[in-house]
Amino acid sequence: MMYPSPEHAYEDGQRATQSGRDLEAAALLKMARMLESARENLQSAKGRSTLLEALHRNQRLWTLFQAELAQTDHDLPIDLRVDLLRISSFVDKRTVELLTSPDPKKIQALIDINRHIALGLTGSGPPAASEPNRE
Repeated sequence: MMYPSPEHAYEDGQRATQSGRDLEAAALLKMARMLESARENLQSAKGRSTLLEALHRNQRLWTLFQAELAQTDHDLPIDLRVDLLRISSFVDKRTVELLTSPDPKKIQALIDINRHIALGLTGSGPPAASEPNRE
């Protein structure tokens, strides 16, 4: 199989050896980096389109999580599933807000959520920083 770049080949190799939770954590961290880059470059010429792409991809990831969490045979405890679905609802609302009115502080909330959930999935625990800013 030919890969468009060595990075894609590496990512495919990594995916083949990761657990489901590790894959989810990696996807969340990738989206956090993408959102962070969009936030940092918001004022650039391509800033708005970069943000729209990052929001779109992050929304797709959270939609996948929502569909998975809604399955009746999901292995997570119901209380945790409900909490994650509530977080996903917040992500949905914040994404819509950002589509109409980009705000770096509001972007940061999505970055923080993705990072915190990723750390929980890997068992690393929360980062030393304070809780996400959910303005």
